[in-house]
Amino acid sequence: MDKQEMELHCVGCGVAIQTEDREKLGYAPPQALERETVICQRCHRIKHYNEASTVTLGDDDFVRILNSIGNTKSLVVQVVDIFDFNGSWLRGLPRFVGGNPILLVGNKVDLLPKNVNRNRLVNWMRKSAADLGLKPLDVVLVSARKGEGIDRLVAAMNEHRKGRDIYIVGVTNVGKSSLINRLLKQFGESEMDITTSQFPGTTLDVIEIPLDTTSSLFDTPGIVNRDQLVHKVAPQELKLIMPDKPIKPRVYQLNAEQTLFVGGLARIDFVKGERQPFVFYLSNHLNVHRTKLAKADELYAKHKGELLAPPGREAAEKIVWDTFTFKVPSGTHDIVISGLGWIALHGKGANVNVHVPKGVAVGLRHSLI
Repeated sequence: MDKQEMELHCVGCGVAIQTEDREKLGYAPPQALERETVICQRCHRIKHYNEASTVTLGDDDFVRILNSIGNTKSLVVQVVDIFDFNGSWLRGLPRFVGGNPILLVGNKVDLLPKNVNRNRLVNWMRKSAADLGLKPLDVVLVSARKGEGIDRLVAAMNEHRKGRDIYIVGVTNVGKSSLINRLLKQFGESEMDITTSQFPGTTLDVIEIPLDTTSSLFDTPGIVNRDQLVHKVAPQELKLIMPDKPIKPRVYQLNAEQTLFVGGLARIDFVKGERQPFVFYLSNHLNVHRTKLAKADELYAKHKGELLAPPGREAAEKIVWDTFTFKVPSGTHDIVISGLGWIALHGKGANVNVHVPKGVAVGLRHSLI
């Protein structure tokens, strides 16, 4: 049976290859079938032109894939983005994967300030996972981009899988495919190159990578967490929101009745409390602008899409805002904006209102740093 007669799958995203319709998912030109490895047109555009694609799987498809893992005997590796731990959490995973053990991996550790204590971070992740209903076998910190922690991860996977298959799962954009590509490069498997990009949802079906004669590693599609801010902005603005270098904390000493805008993406009102520092952990590319609370509405109306950007003026006109009200206790706490970052408060308590585009999650947690 030759390639044309077999069901081929794109080595980049896992989708079934077809040569009939350029507009449909999985299209590849017929001559591409002559290559040793076949890649679909969509992956080709992402890899070579960094073009965004709006194609993603539906919720039913994600549920089907997760439920199928529950019918296996395997090790499940849940990857989270440490910079966006809450926003990248995969809700209800133990329920979907049945009795399979779960290894928790925190990716993008290279984005945190260098003075962060790694042991404290691991303990924080364990407690946070437990609070969210998961007791992982182990917690491993890695940077898929830098290669940090990969040896530790491999050792943990080998220890806990006990000869079984491995399924790597997570929400979109946590770096699963980048992590697998790092594993392949480090251990000599060069024929498989999974499509990675800054755009959510680049893996569209399960990709199987043999580990030995009896077991495989499976890369699954990223599950879309619609609470994240990254799903509310234009593709060209993602590079401004998503950190690509270690974040530099920005400290603002605020008095009550002052407001800080994070571009045009979020507004933080310090309504009541003693003068105290608000420490912002965000992409270094985002601007933070301070004003008086009484003038905040006027400032936004006048400068949205320009001084207060991203998003641009056209998108800013369409935003419908949600408001979250917090009475932050004394001590160290973070106000977390899903997909954007967090604001650390270390004062004697504060009343804070947070305004974000409708649908974006905002929460309060014990301080990460």
